[in-house]
Amino acid sequence: MSKNLISIKEIVRKYNIPYSTVNHYTIIGLLTVADRKKNIRLYDEAELKVRLRRIAELRGKGYPLHLIQKELDTV
Repeated sequence: MSKNLISIKEIVRKYNIPYSTVNHYTIIGLLTVADRKKNIRLYDEAELKVRLRRIAELRGKGYPLHLIQKELDTV
């Protein structure tokens, strides 16, 4: 099964999320890099959609990022 990979540039455009947010979420472990092509980080789009939806849901409930990280690790 082939993964549908997406770059940060495409994430910013498609999901209307600032580059800095995607970068920060990656650094703290909320989003995981599936592959790299040269200096471009690529994400599995199916996983990304699920994680972004869950992050938004938990942030909406007032969860801080460190608790969201723990919640995502259990899924």
